[in-house]
Amino acid sequence: QVQLVESGGGLVQSGGSLRLSCTASGTFFNVNAMGWYRQAPGKGRDLVAQVSREGLTNYEASVKGRFTISRDSAKVDLQMHSLKPEDTAVYYCMLLTTAGERFWGQGTQVTVSS
Repeated sequence: QVQLVESGGGLVQSGGSLRLSCTASGTFFNVNAMGWYRQAPGKGRDLVAQVSREGLTNYEASVKGRFTISRDSAKVDLQMHSLKPEDTAVYYCMLLTTAGERFWGQGTQVTVSS
């Protein structure tokens, strides 16, 4: 069984910073990619940032230059700067294995006040 445990969400004022962390545990095939998705109320779950096993990163356009994703083995962090109210959402950690399995964390709330 695979578990992804997230931490670091919370309430912050517009322009502030937060750092999200996620650690995977359990038995799984080699990691192909890890990333962060978010889901705002009434909306779908969208990619925020992803890092491949080769270290290649991919960011959603609105967070480029403000968010930085980093990965070390089965741990992935998301450093968020210059936060905006529209960044408010539940953020989910994702792990994709080389076998094509996808696992999700339980989600952590990020709220940015104006």
